[in-house]
Amino acid sequence: MEPFSPEFLADMPYDPSVLFFDALELDREAKRVTCRMPTTQPLPFTDAQRAHPVRHPRHVNGAVMIQLTANLGFVHAYHLEGLRHADGWIGFGTHIRSAVFRKLVTPGAPMVCSCTQVKVRRGKSRVFSIYRFEFRHEGQLAYESEQAAMWLKTEGEGAVPLTLGS
Repeated sequence: MEPFSPEFLADMPYDPSVLFFDALELDREAKRVTCRMPTTQPLPFTDAQRAHPVRHPRHVNGAVMIQLTANLGFVHAYHLEGLRHADGWIGFGTHIRSAVFRKLVTPGAPMVCSCTQVKVRRGKSRVFSIYRFEFRHEGQLAYESEQAAMWLKTEGEGAVPLTLGS
């Protein structure tokens, strides 16, 4: 795995402090990005847990897991689709078609999180993608989902007005 480039970090629509990943691997043929997520770093919600070793052990919060899917979608769009925020492209999740939390992820070993594009429809100013996410912790599947996102060109040639909804 390789660290993220300064160009990628500068193009993110969120501050890099909430990327939560520290390394990247690309598989263009499989349409997959894989990132490593250290679980011992400061994390919103996780750091605020009032942990109890039996009733509520410290763990990577589900809200963080969902944010990780957004981050992976952006990593995928940037590196495999060539969609740049600086060029007017922005993406939004539209559907969580299925999501299963399979394992409580306690801080310690990093998670290995992958995003595979399973379907895509490309237009001049829109790209609709369906992604399959798999997060593994200590070799076990911790989270899996299928989610959809819409990427819109909102600035420059071929731009569309930013509207969400029906």
